[in-house]
Amino acid sequence: MPKLFHLNFPENCSTLPEGFWSAVDVWIKKPHVVNKRLCGVKETDSRDVSAEELRLFLADDGLHEAVMSLHCSRGSPTHEPDGPWSFSVRTFIPKTNCYGQNLQKEAVLKDFKRGQVTFIPFEEDVEGKVSFKKSNIYQIQLCTEAREDWALELHVLTEDGWVSDGVACPNLFWLSSELLPKLVRWATESRSSEFKSTLSLLPVEKYSVTYQHLKEKYRSMVKVWPEVTDPEKFVYEDVAIATYLLVLWAEETAERNLTARQSFVDLGCGNGLLVHILTNEGHPGKGIDVRRRRIWDMYGPQNVLQEKAITPSEAFLFPDTDWLIGNHSDELTPWIPVIAARSSYSCRYFVLPCCFFDFYGKYQRRQSNKSQYKEYIDFITEVSRVCGFNTEEDCMRIPSTKRVCLLGQSRSYQPPDEAQWEQRRARYIHSRRASPGVQRSDVGAGGDCCHGNADHRDTSGSTWGAGFQPRDKVERVRNCAALPREFIDKVVLRVANALLERTGDGSCGDSWNQGGSLSLSEAAGMLETETLQLLKKECGGLQTLLKNNYQVFRVEGGVVYIKDWRDATPSKADRRRNQITPGALKTRSCWFHDHHPQGCPLQASNCAFAHGPEELRPSSRPLKKKMKSFVS
Repeated sequence: MPKLFHLNFPENCSTLPEGFWSAVDVWIKKPHVVNKRLCGVKETDSRDVSAEELRLFLADDGLHEAVMSLHCSRGSPTHEPDGPWSFSVRTFIPKTNCYGQNLQKEAVLKDFKRGQVTFIPFEEDVEGKVSFKKSNIYQIQLCTEAREDWALELHVLTEDGWVSDGVACPNLFWLSSELLPKLVRWATESRSSEFKSTLSLLPVEKYSVTYQHLKEKYRSMVKVWPEVTDPEKFVYEDVAIATYLLVLWAEETAERNLTARQSFVDLGCGNGLLVHILTNEGHPGKGIDVRRRRIWDMYGPQNVLQEKAITPSEAFLFPDTDWLIGNHSDELTPWIPVIAARSSYSCRYFVLPCCFFDFYGKYQRRQSNKSQYKEYIDFITEVSRVCGFNTEEDCMRIPSTKRVCLLGQSRSYQPPDEAQWEQRRARYIHSRRASPGVQRSDVGAGGDCCHGNADHRDTSGSTWGAGFQPRDKVERVRNCAALPREFIDKVVLRVANALLERTGDGSCGDSWNQGGSLSLSEAAGMLETETLQLLKKECGGLQTLLKNNYQVFRVEGGVVYIKDWRDATPSKADRRRNQITPGALKTRSCWFHDHHPQGCPLQASNCAFAHGPEELRPSSRPLKKKMKSFVS
């Protein structure tokens, strides 16, 4: 078997050989993390096999002998190993089905003794007939001398006959240049995640088919998105969340023999797109948020979106609702398991935590041995268990760093015990308000949920959310745009003068002073304490203010420069920013003409900004187009 590629491990690598098998398992079980054309795989038929069992499976002409030759010891190529081997079959789930009804599969044969894993691809048609792809068999070997110098090798049966489709059968260059370096890195790191694998609670093949269908169906939303947020991120993220819920509910329907579609309420629904998709797909429900969004008007009358502040109380219980949803629900996140538990015994919930909130304010970290995100997920899990839910955790496939969701699909107690569990909920919530800084207790399935056993007054009445602070109805602009003009001008002038004092060589070969550079921390150090305190209340602080004034500054990599408009090479920020429209020309004064010691480096006719009051003119930019209704 020809060796195609050889890659050395770092010296003194202490994670081998165990790290090698951990890395191989990632490639076997989760190939989509490196092959982006796959949604995942479905593993079946995992067992240890003997030489005879393997011979029966590889009954195709000459296939058994070819595979056995790969597993011979390197020193004795004619010796046939006698096993046993670890054997499994994985079925590829492509993001886009290009194979029709035929299934693309791969038999995986692990030889732990020799540090070898062999991949034997085959195709299975609708009648179960198997066709092996002998020319595409490959093997990954862990090689060593005296357990000191480790290397990874890629071997193939035949290099000339390899057939690639880029999906289930990647090409040899990709295996060598992409997969093997990834395996070396994974084997070297050999670290386990704090969270579960993605989609661990769902059938991946159903998720893949549903996601591709919904992605195509709601793709047009990206083009008409009226919000200031990134349309591709938010549209496809909500499509993925909707896919997760729809597949989850379909599985629940089959398991419980339900006859009606699950109903839902999305608490803190934001832009309402998730509500729109779920409603469009046949599930009755509504969304509630403290602030109406512009996009709500696009969805059509079949979508129920309500503008109101949600305060945990009797007024916000949903006894006739099957599922409560918290999608980045911020201050409502810890309350959603509580509201679900108090709504009805059959009410379930799904929550995707993002910002870290406790019941009555920001969540305070207590455990330094965990990441803040992991600690907060554990806190919401604890809340859920205190509320009496059998809590499940999963990791979603969404374009976000906060991808862990929690589900409460069933209760850990029987209906007659409701009063007892309600007392536990009340005591736990009371303990969080009375002693927000106290270390949380470990809550078991049947133990007390707080430190003391005192019988606190039942707070499940109309005021059980007293002290909760919902977000403001009017979202305050915090991008420095609402700061006083005099304040902004003062900061701009202070930083610009400091840059000009650090005189640099003109990049355009003349004496026009384009100044030096300052790190953001150096620029902040020049400002008064009161100024910094005011900027601290804005998102991004000083950096946002300087980037907003892109006429004067260029901010890249945490470093501030004077912007030279003669430089034809646009910065990354300039490439993302729209070009100045003709209707906006000469509508603002040129800062360099007014403040730079040498004036503007451009002639007045070439500058987009006004050189003097006589050039100023009112803006003639067209108004934004009215939004069109989006009704599927």
